[in-house]
Amino acid sequence: MKKLAVVAFGGNALLRSGQKGTYQEQIKNVTETCDSLVSLLKQDYNLVIGHGNGPQVGNVMLQHEAGKKKFGIEAMPMDFCVAETQGSIGYLIEQGFRNVFAREGIDRNVLTLLTQVVVDKNDEAFKKPVKPVGPYYTKEEAETFERENGGTYAKDSKSDKYRKVVASPKPLKVTNIDIVKQLALEGNIVVTVGGGGIPVVEEDGVKGVEAVIDKDLASALTAVEIGADEFYILTDVPKVYINFRKPGELALDVITVKQAEEYLEQGQFGEGSMAPKVRAALHFVKNGGKECIITEAGQLGNENCGTRIVW
Repeated sequence: MKKLAVVAFGGNALLRSGQKGTYQEQIKNVTETCDSLVSLLKQDYNLVIGHGNGPQVGNVMLQHEAGKKKFGIEAMPMDFCVAETQGSIGYLIEQGFRNVFAREGIDRNVLTLLTQVVVDKNDEAFKKPVKPVGPYYTKEEAETFERENGGTYAKDSKSDKYRKVVASPKPLKVTNIDIVKQLALEGNIVVTVGGGGIPVVEEDGVKGVEAVIDKDLASALTAVEIGADEFYILTDVPKVYINFRKPGELALDVITVKQAEEYLEQGQFGEGSMAPKVRAALHFVKNGGKECIITEAGQLGNENCGTRIVW
C-alpha cells in the first residue's frame, strides 16, 4: 500500500533571496523542487502539496494598489488576493510537475484545489494584528491609508518603513478535505491550502476575512485530517539547528516531541523562521502522525535527510 505524505513548500521553493519574482525565476525554482520530489514518488508515495505565498501576495497587493491609483480600479481584499495567488502558484506547481514527469516518464495527474480554511471569528489574533503583508510605505502614506481605508499599519522592525499588519488566526477546518484525501489516495497529486488557505469564517454561510494563515500549520492540519503517514516541511536549510549560527551550533537528526517543546521554550528557534515550522510538526505528531521531517528539498533522496520529529 502506498504511503500518504503532505509536503509543505517553503518560500525558497518559489522565490529565492535576491530574486525579483519573475515568471522565469519562479518556474525554474518550482521545477527544481518538483524534481526533488520524484524520489518520493519512486518510493511509491501519494502526495498532497501545500505552499506559501508571502512574496506573491505582496506583489498582487502592489498591482491592485497601482491599478487603484492610475485607473481607479478598486483594490481587492486580502482573502481575494490569497485566492489569486492560490491559482497562479498552483499553475506553476502543476507546470513544474508536468515538465518533470515528461522527462521521467511518470504518469500522474496533478491538480490544484482552490481551498478555503475556516478560522474562528473570535480568535484572539483578530484583536492584535501582527502579521506584516504587502508593500512598504512611509509613515505618512501608512497614516493616510489607515485613515482612508481602515486597517492597521506598523513600523517594520528592520527599517523606517511601515507595512499593513493583519491577524494570523489558527486554522480550524480545511474545506473539501474528504475530496483532497480521496483524490490523493487515487494517486493524484493534489495542491491545496495554498498560502495557508483562503481565510473565512462561518457566518450565515462563509465570509472572507482580512487575515493570513500560517501555511505550515494549515498543511499540518491537512496532514492530520487526511491521515497522512508523514509530513514534510521544506525549507532552506538541510536540518533544524540549536544555537544556530552561534557557538555550539548543532544539527538535530531525530528529536522527540518533548525535546522539541523544550527547545521551543528555550527560544532556540526563531519566531520568524523555524519556530512556526516546529510547532506545525508538533501539531502533526501529537495528533496521530508518525513523523514530521523538516529539510531542504534537495535532501529528499537521502534516506536520513532532515530533522525528524517523532513521538
